[in-house]
Amino acid sequence: MDRNSILGIVLIFAILVVFSLINQPSKEEIEAARHRRDSIALVEAEKARQIEQKQQQVTQNETTDIIIPDSLADSNNLQQKIDQYGVFGQAALGEQEFYTLENNLIRITFTNKGGRIYSVELKNYQTHDSLPLILFDGDETLFGLNFFAQNRSIQTDQLYFSPDFSQNSIVVPGPEVRTGSEGRTKFNEENPGGQETVSFRLEVAPGRFLEYVYSLDYNSYLVDFDMNIQGLDQYIASNQSYLNFTWSFDVPRQERPSRFGEDRYTNIMYKFFEDDVDNLSQNKSDEENLSTRVKWIGFKQLFFNSTIIAEEAFPNAYVRSEVYEEHPTYLANFYSDIAIPYEGTANEKVDMQFYFGPNHFQTLRQYDIDLERLVYLGYPVVREVNRYVIIPIFNFLRKYIDNFGIIILLLTIFIKTALFPFTYKSYISQAKMRALKPEIDEVTKKFGNDKPMEKQQATMALYKKAGVNPMGGCLPMLLQFPILIAMFFFFPTSIELRQESFLWAHDLSTYDSIVNLPFTIPFYGDHVSLFCLLMTITTIISTRLNQQATSAQGMPGMKTMMYLMPVMFLFILNNYSSGLSYYYFLANVITIGQTYIIRSFIDEEKIRAQLQVNKKKPVKKSKFQKRLEDMAKQRGVQMPKK
Repeated sequence: MDRNSILGIVLIFAILVVFSLINQPSKEEIEAARHRRDSIALVEAEKARQIEQKQQQVTQNETTDIIIPDSLADSNNLQQKIDQYGVFGQAALGEQEFYTLENNLIRITFTNKGGRIYSVELKNYQTHDSLPLILFDGDETLFGLNFFAQNRSIQTDQLYFSPDFSQNSIVVPGPEVRTGSEGRTKFNEENPGGQETVSFRLEVAPGRFLEYVYSLDYNSYLVDFDMNIQGLDQYIASNQSYLNFTWSFDVPRQERPSRFGEDRYTNIMYKFFEDDVDNLSQNKSDEENLSTRVKWIGFKQLFFNSTIIAEEAFPNAYVRSEVYEEHPTYLANFYSDIAIPYEGTANEKVDMQFYFGPNHFQTLRQYDIDLERLVYLGYPVVREVNRYVIIPIFNFLRKYIDNFGIIILLLTIFIKTALFPFTYKSYISQAKMRALKPEIDEVTKKFGNDKPMEKQQATMALYKKAGVNPMGGCLPMLLQFPILIAMFFFFPTSIELRQESFLWAHDLSTYDSIVNLPFTIPFYGDHVSLFCLLMTITTIISTRLNQQATSAQGMPGMKTMMYLMPVMFLFILNNYSSGLSYYYFLANVITIGQTYIIRSFIDEEKIRAQLQVNKKKPVKKSKFQKRLEDMAKQRGVQMPKK
């Protein structure tokens, strides 16, 4: 063999070596191929075992008919799953099984499909038709991670996890909890109970897995949720800085339909990290990209909520609510897609919590992350009145009284008593105005309607000379107005009143009905609320007494409007909380009683005599009044003679 032949053989050999090195599969591809071979081998082994088992059964029964299962179809199905999910393919086949974890307050049902929370039941509550109260339930619930691995889209809620516990039902033990201490951390610190943990693992290879760990304490609505990702950096795409966690479910109806009840207060709320709380629209479908860090996202109904809480904050999220119009079973579909930080290391852990429980202000407030904002207490000023005045008084009375009808009565008496000095001052101001009616009529007759500026100045001069403050009756109304509005938001959203009966009202948190109409009246409804009717009647009586007290003003248009307002409230409050109508009714009755009591010991003739004495006293003009008169003279207005 000559030199050129040897050189050619060496070059050919070198080319083959280089070519084999270039086309050598990566470690991931080798691992996937090995896992694929192992999976196929397992399927074939299972196939052989089943055939052998069947042959043994045939031999034992001395039959000639051998039935061979279609294992080839199973093998093909597994192969398809491996092709679709890669190393996660073997976990795509399985049978769904259920497990429960419960304490004295909630019962959580888990499924091995997705290792997820399948449903949550609140044990101490029922729906309006006396059924178990389930916050969410069903196969349609989305709960799991979404990410790319080996150029494949992986959705963990479609894969089967292995439970790391043996019992199908686990109960968290603990001491007896007194009424009013449900879910309270202070009670739990003084009376500690047990804790139970369950975990579900999705293992793709020895030491490489995704694990969901759930922990539940006794007498708690909080569920700790830890997500452990170990050894999956070999499969998850390295260019991902976030994994997407999807949580979505249809919101079941818990209360009876009412456009001013549960239908109105069901929406998604969220709190930005170290910032304010915001929400999606309550009455229509809505969506929002939360581009900044988020502390928690709450799926809220009127009296209950399901909220996911970050240990620190979620980097960003997308939330969407789809409102169902007049659906008999569900109110809406809530959807959230939450970014979970991912650094691509061998071992990562993400800590979160879930709150599954009532919208109870004190319970939510104890966590100190603004969860109490899930209880809607009105606009900023009104919300503070509810937070610092109404709720503390209500909770104080609740400690000693079980009947909520009596609690509302005492609450009303307390508020009206506290405001009585201002009410009395208002009535005195009205009495002085009535005493000056003859003089006011003379001023009106003198100037008529052609000279409004002169008429106003003369009237104000008369008030000042007699020592009457025309705004004296307005201050008490301004003080009562925030409380009036605060009650408008407090009673419909107060879970304490839910399913609490009083007299003919079966549930003070919703409307009472003494007559169900065979038809629907626009803006009124298909029923008659007796508390609302009584509220309307007493409001008209109170308005009548007030009109008598202010008859000196002589404003027919305003009088008509004052009588029209109770009728408007009749239509509005007929579908509102009966506890609210009951409060307004009691407030009207007490106001009427106070009016008659004040009238009985006020001598209006004595007041008029005192005003006449005041008119003779010299009146010192204030600097402000002097400036007004100077401005009027500059404009050529003739000042009235004294």
